[in-house]
Amino acid sequence: MYLATTGRRDASAPPRTGGAVRRVPGTVLALGTVSLVTDISSEMVTAVLPLYLVLGLGLSPLQFGFLDGMFNGAASVVRLLGGQAADRGHRHKRVAGIGYALSACSRLGLLLAGGATAGIAAALATDRVGKGIRTAPRDALITLSSRPEALGRSFGVHRAMDTTGALLGPLAAFALLWATADAYDAVFVASFCVGLLGVLLLVLYVPGHHPAPPTKSIQPKRNVFGALRDRDFRRILGAATLLGAATVGDAFVYLLLQRCLGLPVGWFPLLPLGAAACYLLLAVPAGRIADRVGRRLPFLYGHVALLGVYATLLAPTGGPAPLLLALVLALLGVFYATTDGVLMALAGPVLPAYGRAGGLALLQTGQALARMLAAAGFGAAWTVWGPRAALWAAISALLAALAGGWALLPRNPSGTPAHEGPGAPIPERRTA
Repeated sequence: MYLATTGRRDASAPPRTGGAVRRVPGTVLALGTVSLVTDISSEMVTAVLPLYLVLGLGLSPLQFGFLDGMFNGAASVVRLLGGQAADRGHRHKRVAGIGYALSACSRLGLLLAGGATAGIAAALATDRVGKGIRTAPRDALITLSSRPEALGRSFGVHRAMDTTGALLGPLAAFALLWATADAYDAVFVASFCVGLLGVLLLVLYVPGHHPAPPTKSIQPKRNVFGALRDRDFRRILGAATLLGAATVGDAFVYLLLQRCLGLPVGWFPLLPLGAAACYLLLAVPAGRIADRVGRRLPFLYGHVALLGVYATLLAPTGGPAPLLLALVLALLGVFYATTDGVLMALAGPVLPAYGRAGGLALLQTGQALARMLAAAGFGAAWTVWGPRAALWAAISALLAALAGGWALLPRNPSGTPAHEGPGAPIPERRTA
């Protein structure tokens, strides 16, 4: 039996000091800065991509949903390989750096592709592969450099910085489109340059070493699926996958909102800003609350907020448009603030340090594959039944998933502080 480092306070953990941000390790702040810059780059493209593909190139909602879902699914598979590679030899920074570089280079692919569908598909695939490779090693670095009882706060700070980039990206894209008379090429070039800056920051400021298991002799050989041996992790994975299968993509939410309110097409890139602003404001408080009350309930309540998004989009047209717009974007922000980093903070302490990236990759893959099916299914339902019927189907699916998630999620996962205060001891746990 191996006495895992899970739940152990790392000797190198930073001392407690005042202030929410000052308690966050420097590695988390460095990774947050890299994510901020990289998200400016990626969100510049993401904000205009639905317009470019659906309205510019004439793809149907079904085709767009299929492409988006297919590439997200491909990224999910690659994420497993990235997690496995990062755990082997503790090469988290190197593997994450490859992912960031691939995503940056994909912007040039969009530029070179012109209107060619194959070229666009290749560029999108490269971007998704890069994102898939980097996400699990990055999140593993956050968990390995933070105290277990403060993981919610660390992820909250990281996601707040990440979301700042998501907030600035669409603004930059909108400004470029306005200044260049809808020249998408200018957006792709600017996105590429900003993406390269993110890679440079990672190389210069993110430490290449992090706390590792004390000796090689206690690190059993196992792949990413070894995490499935843990009962709590299996239940977390099942709940996240089930709820992911009832989560339609944000692009569909924004397209529905734009159609519902009759917003001018030029304002479309700004729609994610409202959700990003709410996410930015709530990410740190949500993480701190999750550290105090347990991470299960915030994760479930976040999906209740998503249910509110779908229900609001079914409201009769002709009402007060600003109120409808604000409500949908605010609820979407609440959903991300209470689920994105909170899920990683919930699962991180359950996993042993030597398999942290692989386990998180498996969790993210299950959730992403489920969302891929949800995106494709919603696109098909929209095409066949129309948007309102598709939304009713999404609401029904999410209600069923919430009931399943409530039953599946462990109330107090091993090694995860649920109702303890910040100073409460973290129990060590044994793994096979």
